[in-house]
Amino acid sequence: MRAMNEKRTIRTVQKSIAAFFRENRRMPSFAEMVDLLGVKSKSVVNFWIDKLIEAEILEKDDKGHLKFKQTSFAIPLVGSVQAGFPSPEEETLCDIMSVDEYLITKPDASFLLQVSGDSMNGEGIMEGDLVVVEKGRAPKIGDVVIAEVDGEWTMKYFKKKSGQVYLEAANPKYPIIRPKTELRLGGVVTAVIRKYHQ
Repeated sequence: MRAMNEKRTIRTVQKSIAAFFRENRRMPSFAEMVDLLGVKSKSVVNFWIDKLIEAEILEKDDKGHLKFKQTSFAIPLVGSVQAGFPSPEEETLCDIMSVDEYLITKPDASFLLQVSGDSMNGEGIMEGDLVVVEKGRAPKIGDVVIAEVDGEWTMKYFKKKSGQVYLEAANPKYPIIRPKTELRLGGVVTAVIRKYHQ
């Protein structure tokens, strides 16, 4: 029970600091954290900072300044849900999960792109979505890739037949793309991010 309560408190402290960061685009000072966290002294702030570092939510840079690890805002993982009829249960904190860590396995080789167009709707990739792209990853047949074909960039399925590579949309109204001169791969799509509400 103590571990559960501590995780809930770490979650609250993390959310307060993350909210400050989002609003001010900087980390709060230790003096600001006293008011922000509703504590009485900087020693208590130090205690919670150490806990957040131990939980790998915060880290210190080369100059000793605090920052969010991989600029990610960890949020609680409270369980799982069936995609059928709901089964309400009491919320139980299972863990603290970083969305970055869940979506991105190789942050140094990954980047985000915003989707334009409807050629991948059949894959569930809609206009306005963000896709996580991993550079340097060898694509398998059927992977969604970012590729430059004859000077034009596109996102399509990676296909190969009789040794010839071509690209295929997930929307039947778009034709198969076969390079006339050059096809250059920019990366493999590894995740899709969609925001439903502003």
